[in-house]
Amino acid sequence: MTAFTPLAIGPHIVQPPVVLAPMAGITNAPFRTLCREFSGGKGLFVSEMITTRALVERNEKTMQLIRFDETEKPRSIQLYGVDPVTVGKAVRMIVDEDLADHIDLNFGCPVPKVTRKGGGSALPYKRPLLRAILNEAVGNAGDLPVTMKMRKGIDDDHITYLDAGRIAVEEGVTAIALHGRTAAQHYGGTADWDAIARLKEHVPEIPVLGNGDIWSADDALRMMRETGCDGVVVGRGCLGRPWLFGDLVAGFEGTGEYAQPGLRVVADAMVRHARLLGEWLGDEARGVIDFRKHVAWYLKGFAVGSEMRKKLAITSSLDELRAQLSELDLDQPWPVGADGPRGRTSGNNRVVLPDGWLKDPYDCSGVSEDAELDTSGG
Repeated sequence: MTAFTPLAIGPHIVQPPVVLAPMAGITNAPFRTLCREFSGGKGLFVSEMITTRALVERNEKTMQLIRFDETEKPRSIQLYGVDPVTVGKAVRMIVDEDLADHIDLNFGCPVPKVTRKGGGSALPYKRPLLRAILNEAVGNAGDLPVTMKMRKGIDDDHITYLDAGRIAVEEGVTAIALHGRTAAQHYGGTADWDAIARLKEHVPEIPVLGNGDIWSADDALRMMRETGCDGVVVGRGCLGRPWLFGDLVAGFEGTGEYAQPGLRVVADAMVRHARLLGEWLGDEARGVIDFRKHVAWYLKGFAVGSEMRKKLAITSSLDELRAQLSELDLDQPWPVGADGPRGRTSGNNRVVLPDGWLKDPYDCSGVSEDAELDTSGG
């Protein structure tokens, strides 16, 4: 077995070098709790995306999203912002109020409501703006490490990751995570792991983490070996599979077999997930309703009829969820082929950008005041 060096994110040692990717509406405190439980507390688990303007204005929803369980160490927040001043204020607020131990910056989100304002995966194309944001973030972070997550670029004709990586090093960013797709690809096609290897060669001064198409622990190990990256970031691969983080620990440490739980164990995890959401939201029904989006991911590959899947997707109480799960054949073993792609897979999308965005990578006048979304979770 190949021995991998522990991942250092500032003063925080992440071993095994595994990070939960921020996912809007998914990686809230309850889901992070589940993933940490399966991993034995090993790894780094990042909050869902927090908008800097909403944080600075103390938006009620945002303030809930940044609540961490007392067992979460280190506390990791991902920020989205396009205005350097607002980003700086948000980072300073995190430092002054001791809201987190690590700050990640989102330059990878491909969804239209973000890119149409010049944010997410559109932003690194504007090199001076990227530099200004990183400068403000690092300058206000004090002793907190600042990392960033990005994509290869906007599309195959507008690749930005090598320039962005060099800017990040020059501005004092601690580590970079690269999703090996462009914004135009969204989540379609195959992630370009060669790009991760090229970035590692391009910025040897800091850790590079690879992201994209990690559906199993073996995928993570293969990415590390093939690219030379310093760690992996797992996103869609853990949807409905929080035990993947236990598999990752087993894979990196070479101890034991992978989980492959039967349906009874999966059903128990589903109920616990829904209960944790209800406790976090302060309302059982809201928790179960929020959990509905996870049902299909948990049940992928199991023999569950379409009518029962529909019933499970409209449950509104824990008792109802338990009762309907009890009607399933809970003795089903882990299904062959249940691993693999989950979540959104669409690709080859037109990236929605501000007018004239691609004319000049050094002209940043196209970023308007309303580019800072006032709500989080985009």
